[in-house]
Amino acid sequence: MISSTFFFLFSQLGVGMMLTLLFISPRSVGNRFFKFASLTAAILLGVTLGFNFLFPSPVRQSQLPVMFLLISAGLTVIYNRAVDIDKFAAAFALLTGATVAGLVSVATDSLAFHHLLPLGGWENWVLVINHLAATALLGSVMLTMIFGHWYLVIPRLSIDPLKRLTKVLIAAIAVRILTIAASFLVLQLKQVIPFSAVLRELFVQQGIFFWPRVIFGVLAPIALVAMIWSTVKIRHTQAATGLLYLAVVALLFGEFFSKFLLFAVSIPL
Repeated sequence: MISSTFFFLFSQLGVGMMLTLLFISPRSVGNRFFKFASLTAAILLGVTLGFNFLFPSPVRQSQLPVMFLLISAGLTVIYNRAVDIDKFAAAFALLTGATVAGLVSVATDSLAFHHLLPLGGWENWVLVINHLAATALLGSVMLTMIFGHWYLVIPRLSIDPLKRLTKVLIAAIAVRILTIAASFLVLQLKQVIPFSAVLRELFVQQGIFFWPRVIFGVLAPIALVAMIWSTVKIRHTQAATGLLYLAVVALLFGEFFSKFLLFAVSIPL
């Protein structure tokens, strides 16, 4: 459980950061931010691969996710060097490749996971959409928080990139909530176990983990992102960064409880 949870969270965080970098340009922001962000992502992916080597997941039926994550980490390192020497066209191609390889790793890891409640063959695909949405969510909130600090480095930096990243974060939160709703919808349609029994298990038996998952992963991010957007619109970057700190903590807790519920009740939420 611990090894799989670690691989899920940190691979999704690193890949998600690379994915979110696609929404802004080093030509307008400068390459220093991209060097720092890609280095952070490379370290996260490297730590994930190292931890997986020491403690391989017992619930993964294939090594394809590890291979694709290794490719993504390698391309991320090369991207870091390319953006450092202002080779922006090559860097964009490398960034795209690293992101695609990382997303394939997340998807294949979800398809290879075999500790799921049977849902007529849909169970792994439901996990895929939940994990891809979690990747975008974790990556966007972390990268947006880091970018908020960049206004201390470059005070006159345009507010437009932060606005764009905040919109990406808002979209990621919305998609993540939709994937949770999709899980409940499939559970109700397939009726492998009576839906009322599933709800009773989640709300009561696993309530100590389900309700924090809802609070930290759904309710708190909605409230925080509304305040973040308000502060970004008035260009109050320090306040926005502080709120983004809280959003990072909340969403990390929310996704951690999501992974725990995945093992506890075999349902992606």
